[in-house]
Order: sequence, then structure tokens, then C-alpha cells
Amino acid sequence: MTQKYSPDILNCLANLSSDEVFTSPELANRMLDLLPQELFCSLKTRFLDPCSKSGVFLREITKRLLDGLAEQIPDLQQRINHIMTQQVFGIACTDLTAEMSRRTLYCSKHANGEYSVSTAFLDQQGNLRYERCQHTWNAQGRCEHCGASKGEYARTDSRETYAYPFIHKSIKEIFKKDMQFDVIIGNPPYQLSDGSGASTDAAMPIYNKFVEQSQKLNPSYLIMIIPSKWMVGGRGLQSFRSKMLADRHIKKLFDYEDAGECFAGMHIDGGVCYFLWDNMYNGDVEYTFKSNDGYVSKAKGRLQNDYFDFVIRDQRIIPIINKIAAKRSFSEIVSATKPYGIRKFLFNEPDRYPEANLSDTPFHNCVKIHGVKGIKGGARRQVGYITRNTVTAGKDSIDKYKLFFTTSYSTNAIQPPDIIIGDKGEVCTETFLVIGPFETKEEQLNCKSYMETNFFKVLLYYGKGTMQVTRSVFGLVPFQDFSHPWTDEMLYKKYGLTEDEIAFIESMIRPME
Repeated sequence: MTQKYSPDILNCLANLSSDEVFTSPELANRMLDLLPQELFCSLKTRFLDPCSKSGVFLREITKRLLDGLAEQIPDLQQRINHIMTQQVFGIACTDLTAEMSRRTLYCSKHANGEYSVSTAFLDQQGNLRYERCQHTWNAQGRCEHCGASKGEYARTDSRETYAYPFIHKSIKEIFKKDMQFDVIIGNPPYQLSDGSGASTDAAMPIYNKFVEQSQKLNPSYLIMIIPSKWMVGGRGLQSFRSKMLADRHIKKLFDYEDAGECFAGMHIDGGVCYFLWDNMYNGDVEYTFKSNDGYVSKAKGRLQNDYFDFVIRDQRIIPIINKIAAKRSFSEIVSATKPYGIRKFLFNEPDRYPEANLSDTPFHNCVKIHGVKGIKGGARRQVGYITRNTVTAGKDSIDKYKLFFTTSYSTNAIQPPDIIIGDKGEVCTETFLVIGPFETKEEQLNCKSYMETNFFKVLLYYGKGTMQVTRSVFGLVPFQDFSHPWTDEMLYKKYGLTEDEIAFIESMIRPME
């Protein structure tokens, strides 16, 4: 007799977007396995999902509690009612996810509905709450709670505001009473659009707000799955990263360079990670990392390191870093973003720079400028000429030799886009960073030879972690003497790399070529 396959509907949901990714039951259970399992045998353990989308965490928690409390409450209906009313709580992200979550948890659109598995609720929401919130705008047009842009999220009642209740209201306001939770677990929204039309990597992260708000509630345990880009960069995440690196309550951390290891078919730049935060724990982190090429490393120690203010995720690079660490970093000769004060839209919207007199041909008192024309996948590098007084920053490097390096390329790419040689009288838009400047042409070209080595590219890759390239990304790369050109062989010899270390660097490059 052929058995019928009955798929779990929560395995079949398509993700709303790369911002709000649904959690599979399998992943939810991997995360729940991190908890002391005796929590599911207590009548008093209280769980909260503060960002419920499908209700999968609450459902899987309930299943464990049903088994764990069977002896203490033998009657099934009484056991369900106790769990639903006293132990399992959720706060939805939107109207849509509130309905989905209630159907998952209560098997009914309404907690008090005719077909609800619980017979104890008097109201429709039960313990899975959602209330439409409004942002609180400050004088700068940003929400005081989440940082959302007023221009993007000041919306009418017909559209979602994405003012998530968990970070806009208190627990007492949401549940109408003060509550303490033993376990907070969830998969928060990842980012908010800033209205600029920029890539998702440049959008404003929101997941850090959920982590911080959860910690303020002082649970016994906190488990969340979030993008890994906080470890090495991310817009506005410096403070969050510093706190996470110093946090001795993080007991376990699982980090996947390929987000598909957790969310099938999903690409999230930099990957994803989930962690167990234990309020009673004070020690080193058990850190497990899986790279794109399938390498798995396990270590126990501090997330902080002696060299940089970000996490060195792949343990294979650490022996090399230990050998090359120097007082002077290559990042010292990398400019800040927007090095000449000229925005990236110059070639697409020249009318916004009328004083620039953008031209295809040189004219009196002009400078040559490098930028891009087109948007996203159709953008192409472009060269033009503008008036010299359009430049508002970096004026001391205009008439020197330098190199221009892109500010964005694929997270998984070890081979960066071509480096542009910037000679005297040349500048760039914010699409590029400036390397240098150099007094001589020879130094300029010798630096370029260094940047084209496998040694340089691999170190840059491990300092990157996201699409965006800033000065800090070059933090792992040591500075060199540019009075002569460089080759990999010279660098391997200079730093005394072993055959295995050299083979590792070379193996990282070949598959990408």
C-alpha cells in the first residue's frame, strides 16, 4: 500500500521578501534544541515570539509542551488550554502574519473561534497579538523607536506602516499587563527601506532592534536568527556589533556563510546566524561556522580578537593573520566614502549638478571624473569632465596619482572588479573609494600590483562579508613599501607562509576565476 505524503504547510510557504523570511519547522526545531529541554516539562515556563510571521516557533513549542506536561495534566483539552493561555505568547509583524500565525497556533482564524483548539479564550486575538502602530517622528524625519524614514513610512491606513509593535510599544501595552518571559525566540524582520532605491545591502537594518529590545526584557534565554553581516559591517551596526562582541551571555553561535543552509533557496548577503543567549551564562562562545565551500570550523573563545573590531569568521585564515599582523594597515591609504563629495547619480541625473557642466570632452579648468551610468544590473562605468570647483572634498589628491576601487560587488566574489588608475587631474563619484594618493606614477602602479595579488584579494574577502566596501574592509590587509612591485611569491616569502597556508590562499582564488 502506497503511503500518502502529507507535507507540512509551513514548509511550503514562499517568503514574503528577503526582508521577512519564513522559518521552516526543521530550522525552528534546530533552534529550540539549544534550550534546556526541561523547560518544556514545567507548567510555568513562558515563551514569547516577538516577531511571529507563520507561527512556526509557537506551534513547535506547543508540541513540545504537550509532550512534556502530559503526566502533570493528563486531560488533553485542559493541557492545551493551560499551554495556550499561560505559556505561549506571540506578537505578529503585520495584519497578514497575525492571521497566519493564529491559524497555525490555534488552527482557527480566531483564538475563540468555533474550530479553535483552545476553548479558554474570550477574545479573537488570544495570546497572539497584533495592533497597528504608528511611528514617532523626530525633527530629522526619523522614527524615534526604529529609525524608519518619514518619507518612506508615513502611510495611510490602507498600507502597512511596518512600525513593529515589539519595538514601538511596551509589553504591558501589548498584552494589557506586565509579563516576564523565560524564553524569547524568533526570526525578526531584517531591514527597512530607506527610500533611496539603493541595494538591499545598503538598506537600514532592523533586526538589531529586536535583539536589543529582547535583552531589555531580561529573559532567561534568547534565541534569534539574524543576518551575519553585523559581524563584519552593516549600516549603523557599529554599536550593536561592539555590544555583541563583548557580551559574555552568548553561549552558542551558529554561523552560515550560505543562507541557503537555513532558508532553502534564499540568498542573503553575508549569510545568516542564530545564537543562544543565556542570562546565567558568563563565558566564552561555542562558535560554529560553515563556509560557502562546505568547510566547518568549531571553536570556543571570545568573538573579539586582538586585531580588529569585527569577527574573524573562518578559522582557516587566523594562522595567516597571526603572521601578517602589523602596526600599519592598508586601510590607512583608503579614503572615506564620497571621497570628492560627488554623489553617484551624477551621470544619471546631471541636472542635479548644474554647476558641474558635465561633458564628454575636456574643457578649460575641468577635471576628469569616473562614475557609473545606469541602475543596478545595467549600470556601466562612465567617464566625463566636470568643472574643478564641483569637487568639495579631497582636493589635495586631485593633482596626485591614485587608484579608484569600487564600493560594491558580490559578497561571495573573491575577485573584485578592475581597479581604475586615477592620474593627476582625475576624480571619482562616491561609486569608488580612493587608494592613495601617491607622489609618483611608480608608487601608484606598484600599489596596483599588490592589490592584484591573490594574497591581497583573499585578505580583502575575509574583511568584507557584505556587498559594501568601506575603508574598514581593508583592515586585514597589511601596508607595504610601494617603491617596488609585488607578487604573491614575494609576499608568501616575506610572511613565512607554509605550503598549506599558500595552498589555502590559492584554492580560494581558482574556483572564482
